[in-house]
Amino acid sequence: MRLALIDYGAGNLASVGKGFAAVGAEIAIAKAPAELDACAGIVIPGVGNFGATAALGSAWREALLQRVEAGVPLLGICLGMQLLYEGSDEAPGIPGLGLIAGRCERIEAERPLKVPHVGWNSLSVSTDSAMLERIGDGTYVYFTHSYAAPITRESTAAATHGATFAAAVERANVAGVQFHPEKSGPPGLQILRNFVRMARG
Repeated sequence: MRLALIDYGAGNLASVGKGFAAVGAEIAIAKAPAELDACAGIVIPGVGNFGATAALGSAWREALLQRVEAGVPLLGICLGMQLLYEGSDEAPGIPGLGLIAGRCERIEAERPLKVPHVGWNSLSVSTDSAMLERIGDGTYVYFTHSYAAPITRESTAAATHGATFAAAVERANVAGVQFHPEKSGPPGLQILRNFVRMARG
């Protein structure tokens, strides 16, 4: 079983790959849409500005949507989670994948809180989900971002930094985490392990 880790020039591929390797997953770096055809699961990593997702052009987007429609599990990490939505105010002219309704907005936080939101923060787990299996309410994970997604019916966990935002989402075979599981110690590795389990069916 192999997971495809998408390389579009904005991902922290090395650390995400090491995280999945630590839980026994085989990773293939995907540099072209056709490389998604044989994978059991897809991971979209990402750090930085939403504008970087423009590198995933129409061929990539069509391939991603086709694989999701075929039932292949998809995980978005940080910027990759934001791509699951319709778009972001950070780069208004660039569409998201539209797999989850809503748009990402800049975090509003007053001093002494700072934006970007960087560091450890606790999760408020709101519902059972495959991705958050064995992740308890109040678990601390590592964030680094300035924009965030709204709370919707797909939200499975929230975090608060000034405002409350979606920290994890899940709908059928589509999941996303705003934080970085690969930098979040044992709880983060558990989340990666949970995704591997989803990919194995």
